[in-house]
Amino acid sequence: MSKKEFALNDVVEMKKGHPCGENKWKIIRVGMDIRIKCMGCDRSVMLPRKEFERKLKRIIIKYEE
Repeated sequence: MSKKEFALNDVVEMKKGHPCGENKWKIIRVGMDIRIKCMGCDRSVMLPRKEFERKLKRIIIKYEE
């Protein structure tokens, strides 16, 4: 499986949805840990990069400057 390229402000879909019912997340911090914000209820979750890459399903919207 190829490595997925993600960046700040991308909208991604995770393998598991959020309890609020939404499955779209916006990447708001990139580093050793990745912080993502639910697009439905605006809650944020911080995951280690390795765990985030494992749980990432696909990139929905690629952020362009």
